[in-house]
Amino acid sequence: MPVRTSDSSLSGRGRSVGLGLALLSAVAFGGSGVAAKPLIEAGLDPLHVVWLRVAGAALVMLPLAVRHRALLRRRPGLLAGFGLLAVAGVQACYFAALSRIPVGVALLIEYLAPALVLGWVRFVQKRPVTRAAAVGVVLAVGGLACVVEVWSGLGFDALGLLLALGAACCQVGYFVLSDQGSDAGDEAPDPLGVIAYGLLVGAAVLTVIARPWTMDWSVLQGTASMDGRPVAAVALLAWIVLVATVVAYVTGVVSVRRLSPQVAGVVACLEAVIATVLAWVLLGEHLSAPQIAGGAIVLVGAFIAQSSTPSKGSEQPVASGGPDRELSRRGTSA
Repeated sequence: MPVRTSDSSLSGRGRSVGLGLALLSAVAFGGSGVAAKPLIEAGLDPLHVVWLRVAGAALVMLPLAVRHRALLRRRPGLLAGFGLLAVAGVQACYFAALSRIPVGVALLIEYLAPALVLGWVRFVQKRPVTRAAAVGVVLAVGGLACVVEVWSGLGFDALGLLLALGAACCQVGYFVLSDQGSDAGDEAPDPLGVIAYGLLVGAAVLTVIARPWTMDWSVLQGTASMDGRPVAAVALLAWIVLVATVVAYVTGVVSVRRLSPQVAGVVACLEAVIATVLAWVLLGEHLSAPQIAGGAIVLVGAFIAQSSTPSKGSEQPVASGGPDRELSRRGTSA
């Protein structure tokens, strides 16, 4: 009995830390748009902002890439997949989709990823998921429909829809690949090394797509307007690189290791709510009543999913992140 109590206490602490990191990741990712929009309005192309974001973060994480260079030999497929899907794929597909369909529609489709994660776990990996996690995903997606007011812009073309769906699939790759090796104990790939090399791969791919040599670098020497207030462009870029990318990816990947891909994915839906609130406060983009209601629904959905518990007498549902999962990670956190 004492051992079980200890395991339960350890699991509870690990879950709380994981949820805190997932929320911090959502806040960090959610703040990227608020900082990027003034730079875009100041004259930078959206793809150039994405390239600056990923390339700058790759430079910050370069020392960690050197430290964990053994990963190149041990897990080359994981590093390439993370860079192509979780970094370059999500960013490139999402911004390409924005050129063809409304922002709200693209965001909603991208955040179908938690539902797709559940489908991957249940039908591809053949692992059980809790009913609460599934209900939480449904509520979160429904709430997101209200947050982005999807009904205000349904005139999209097939290619734009496919690009947004591509961003969602790449985001599934982010959650699934972040979880790779979490049950391998001391042999698990270090999350910081995976992120560092993922950013390097993503920066290389985005360099070809964004062609930064055509960028108007002079924009970074001036100021950008944030709801009428001048802000140094380089300060906004620093926020995007250090907080919205480095902190966001590090806390996000570690949270997936401590929770599970599908639970962390539902909590990540809060990014849309956080982005909307920050745009309201910092950019003067006011929330409507449906958006406020939708935000509340997203919160309820995330809470239901993260509070799910394993079914007694059956295989531990992966959506619950229980004691066995936590004990296998004692030496893997960053």
